Amino acid sequence: MALQDALDDAVAVNLAGGTHHAHSDRPQGFCLFNDSVIAARTVQHRGLRNYPLIIDCDVHQGNGSASILQFDATIFTFSIHGQSNFPLHKAVSDIDIGLPDNTSDGQYLAALEEGLNSIKSRFDADCVIYVAGADPYEGDRLGKLALTKSGLLARDRLVFDFCRKYGLPCAVSMAGGYANVVSDIVDIHFQTVKTAHEYFLLNNCSNTVLK
Repeated sequence: MALQDALDDAVAVNLAGGTHHAHSDRPQGFCLFNDSVIAARTVQHRGLRNYPLIIDCDVHQGNGSASILQFDATIFTFSIHGQSNFPLHKAVSDIDIGLPDNTSDGQYLAALEEGLNSIKSRFDADCVIYVAGADPYEGDRLGKLALTKSGLLARDRLVFDFCRKYGLPCAVSMAGGYANVVSDIVDIHFQTVKTAHEYFLLNNCSNTVLK
């Protein structure tokens, strides 16, 4: 529903989702079914879009999405994640950026920007599913990276800048977050939603839809 709404309103946010470890035949890593892949294929089936792009910034590789879509040239998968983190055995996304433990804001943002810049020459997307994730945060128990809240805000802005640059409607899902302080997870997720609002509603878009 978020992706379908985004096609009309430029952006929509699912306040859950991002269950990117689920495979076509089994669940994995807290993920029962792969909502990103289902959403992408649903808009294709309904004739609403042809070439969805999944931008996965959760700290864990989107191995389920990559595995399901390995031989599907109509949906592009981009994952930036902690290389030593779960899952142990990585699948193959269209673009994978595996980062070392304790990667800082500057290193992360440079890698993300380079990865985003490389997509357009390889895939002509017509919509985006953004798997955000609060778990690259330095205070996350399962993250292993060292991004600050400011760094995660800059991450969100890079993704939304990419979407605005190419006129791509964007559906956002919250994905993981495992900080000891629950309010930190809430802060990061809320920051993503607020940034979506700023980048789309305040740039001549009629409304922002929250699902």
